[in-house]
Amino acid sequence: MADSAPALAPAHPTSRAVYVVLDDFGALGRAYREMDETEADLAHVVRHMVRGEFNRPVQVVAFNADEGWCRDASTEIAEAVAKVADEQHRSLSRTTREFVEHHLAGSTRREIHS
Repeated sequence: MADSAPALAPAHPTSRAVYVVLDDFGALGRAYREMDETEADLAHVVRHMVRGEFNRPVQVVAFNADEGWCRDASTEIAEAVAKVADEQHRSLSRTTREFVEHHLAGSTRREIHS
């Protein structure tokens, strides 16, 4: 009997980076958030972060199964979220702002909208 759980990587190789978000649910623990494979890219993750659609994002991992690499993309995402929020004059949720500030700590980034 085949396992019916959905794959984390796209079923059809596209040679693109896939981004997954580790989200903190407090007493319930942490989990990598499920996403439709068409939304597991940089632009969609940034858009979801700016909209505050994660509970308490902790880390973002990027990987490309075709090319055989995986890396922590948290700083890259934090920079992109800060840039989009600034360009769109959007306020970030408290938890998204904390994610951005944590991952940009020590950088010369401008202040994040609250």
